[in-house]
Amino acid sequence: MPGKAQNPAEFEPEHIAISKSRGVKIDWKDGHRSEYPLALLRDECPCATCTGAHGTPPQKSNYSNSSSDPFPIFKPALKMLSVEEVGNYALRIHWNDGHQTGIYTWEFFRRLCPCPECRNKSL
Repeated sequence: MPGKAQNPAEFEPEHIAISKSRGVKIDWKDGHRSEYPLALLRDECPCATCTGAHGTPPQKSNYSNSSSDPFPIFKPALKMLSVEEVGNYALRIHWNDGHQTGIYTWEFFRRLCPCPECRNKSL
């Protein structure tokens, strides 16, 4: 945010809990707590393909949207197959839908925080 000094602790995780079937919880050094459901993380993947960074239309997933189709095509439940740390600044998630190119930085996680307090700040 222009004109606002960044709090370094705002983007530093103190504790990270990963559930391959539920999502990621992060306790931040500034005392904030964030919880990220799987569907949100997959839908907001920051990779070049999902964001359209190659000049192509974004290839967003829609796991967060519930289908109104009374006869939906079967899709296996979304899960993380594995999670790896990238340096000291991010996580890479390997998804059961074959996707694995997104690098989720700590700053990206914090800006994505879905809690009411954070959502109200971004409005």
